[in-house]
Amino acid sequence: MKAEPHMAPVQGSLPLRHRGRVVWILAGEASGDAIGARLMLALHKRDPTLVFAGVGGSRMEALGLCSLFPMTDLSVMGLAEVLPQLRKLSQRMLEAEHDIALRHPDVVVTIDSPGFSLRLLDRIAPLGVRRVHYVAPQFWAWQERRLRQYREVWDRLLCLFPFEKKWFEKRQVSDVRFTGHPVLEAGIKQGNAERFRRKHRFNPNAPVVIMMAGSRKGEIKRLLPLFRLASLRIRDKVPDVRIVLPVTPEQAHFVRRMVREWQVEPAVITGSAEKHDAFAAASCALTKSGTSTLELALAGVPMVVAYRVNPLSALFARHLIKVPFVAMINIMARRTVVPELLQGQCTPENLANNALRLMMDPAAAQAQRDGYAEVLTQLEAPGNMTPADAAADQILNIMDTPLRQLRPDLKLPPENSPERTGNLVSDQVPDDGTVSDPPSPHP
Repeated sequence: MKAEPHMAPVQGSLPLRHRGRVVWILAGEASGDAIGARLMLALHKRDPTLVFAGVGGSRMEALGLCSLFPMTDLSVMGLAEVLPQLRKLSQRMLEAEHDIALRHPDVVVTIDSPGFSLRLLDRIAPLGVRRVHYVAPQFWAWQERRLRQYREVWDRLLCLFPFEKKWFEKRQVSDVRFTGHPVLEAGIKQGNAERFRRKHRFNPNAPVVIMMAGSRKGEIKRLLPLFRLASLRIRDKVPDVRIVLPVTPEQAHFVRRMVREWQVEPAVITGSAEKHDAFAAASCALTKSGTSTLELALAGVPMVVAYRVNPLSALFARHLIKVPFVAMINIMARRTVVPELLQGQCTPENLANNALRLMMDPAAAQAQRDGYAEVLTQLEAPGNMTPADAAADQILNIMDTPLRQLRPDLKLPPENSPERTGNLVSDQVPDDGTVSDPPSPHP
């Protein structure tokens, strides 16, 4: 995504006491970074004086955000995967909490990454800062009892799926808004197959198989070796097949090192525009579960969903997950639209066989596309708005709402305390008006 030429100022660009209202925003993984970037643009369009601070990835940084720490530090998933990172995650939590206390923003917006985001929102509650969580936690899919723990941590919850709003409201969660799914405004349908084939010198008729292993290093380590073996089996049946691996900029170097020895040399690509071109050229895809399944569905690419986690994480997941599917397309359709190969079923042979079926059986591929059409219209934002615009309106609305109205029982710090006046931050601005960053919360 390209930055607007006159994006709003971010931390470090002006003395804070001379700035506009502050939006502190956090994204913990690639999909959240994309959502955050669109949200920043939509907010800036409505109020160019807004200031952005927080944590984000390359897309949010391209708009001028100076991330408090690398977003990739938060990109861990699964019990066994999180345990070795607990010390670092705890440190990052303290840094985020400290930065919010220093800046005292007008609103804190956390995007997805519920393991980190919801704890952060809970910890900053005493600061008297408005809190919005964007991308509802999927309590409906696992551990509904955790809703009791976190139901008070946000002042407004923004949902991507209409059924989520009904689910939360049925459980007496207040101020839940449906804003549509950001995947609809990603430009996915603008992909150009001919341009992609020409750039990569692919034969005009060569079948293209997309392989998406995820944005987290742990996911990539587990899925890419399986995809490599699956690519060999696919090549045995389709000798001229071309493999394409869309990856995030943060993981591109890591992935390129992993695929150096692949017998079927893949094209490793970064950037949304090229990914959308690849989708337009694709015969089918192997993908991990997540936002990528909706991206592929919107592009009309038949897919096979693959996922493997650490066995310990899988053991816990089996006891927690309450829905029969992991792919959102299947969840929304309430039936199997796309095959899901999870854990022991996620083998090179099964991956290859399912991909070959989609490549060689037009009826099977079309059946998936018909299933996509059933559910994608449910993702549209209300009022003919884009999802980012709908979310921006909700956030600006809550910024204009008195905090006492949002949380009548909140005991705010004394009126002249640093937490209320913002002096903790403005004291960092020298008398000569030059800028100095807030002190680091760690050595």
